[in-house]
Amino acid sequence: MEKGQYIRDIGSADAVAGLFVIAEAAQQQSKNGPYWRLTLRDSSGDMEAKIWSPLSLEYSALAAGQCAWVEGRSSLFRDQVQLTVEVFRLTAPEEMAHLPLAALLPASPRMPEDMEEELFDFCREEFTYAPWRKLVFSVLETEDIRDRLRLSPAAKGVHHAYVGGLLEHTLGVFHLARRIADQYLELDRQTLLAGAIFHDIGKIAEFSGGLANDYTDAGRLLGHMELGLELLAPYLKKSTLDPDLVRHLKHLILSHHGTPEFGAARLPQTAEALALHYADNLDAKMAQCRSLFNDVPEDAQVWSPYQPTLGRHMHRAVKTPESASGKKHQQQKAVLHECLSLLKV
Repeated sequence: MEKGQYIRDIGSADAVAGLFVIAEAAQQQSKNGPYWRLTLRDSSGDMEAKIWSPLSLEYSALAAGQCAWVEGRSSLFRDQVQLTVEVFRLTAPEEMAHLPLAALLPASPRMPEDMEEELFDFCREEFTYAPWRKLVFSVLETEDIRDRLRLSPAAKGVHHAYVGGLLEHTLGVFHLARRIADQYLELDRQTLLAGAIFHDIGKIAEFSGGLANDYTDAGRLLGHMELGLELLAPYLKKSTLDPDLVRHLKHLILSHHGTPEFGAARLPQTAEALALHYADNLDAKMAQCRSLFNDVPEDAQVWSPYQPTLGRHMHRAVKTPESASGKKHQQQKAVLHECLSLLKV
């Protein structure tokens, strides 16, 4: 089945024809009758769409995870492109096996295998204390956990909400935690890094992933912190970690959201817990900023629409021109990083 247009290529006044996933669907009422308000998705992004009456009356139920061939006309509404649907055909069950899933599902720009290899290499380097090393690898090498971590999103829609997003976010937080531990030598480096790896591990059970990527029943009822502790429980029981280290790791998981209003079960009450919270928060915020300007030229100054999750409009500012010496320094760093990667240092 052909994909048709991608969302990233749709302008503010285009004729649109393409295959999309329904990310969200809600039936609402206008003065002209009921209509459907949809969020359509493909691998390039999301777009709001509306099916007005009388076409809307042909669909008694629409749900996230369904696919449809959509035709219509785009326009600009509150600074965002949205689609008025003129033709809407749901994908039949027998067609599902032939869908171009790679074109429909947003995914990390990095290959999961590459991210996994990088994480494993750093774990071999960092976890020198045998009980921590045993715990980390016993979890990460479990086949089911390994497979789900490669594919799981890190969220439903706020940050890293795509295939491989959880692994990308975990690796990002791990990198930040390493740098924080380099700066503040009083931190328990290995406990902090274990927290970085496991703080969101429960998200492999919190989100369904796939075309719908919605919360699971367990995700809604328990949340990823409780699910993460449940997942780790048998591994912790078999580990030879001191009970105080086990308790500290649990605290890192329960407190990494920082405050109760943002979902933390406990306030961070150790230096390592504070460090993990800020690393997690920074990586999530930077991912949100990055997604706002993915398709904007490097030299363009633009403002984003209002972002509720950030509580503000965001600006893409002019960057400092790179000097010749600066470019040479960056090239040297890139060569060094490549050499270290080849040597597995």
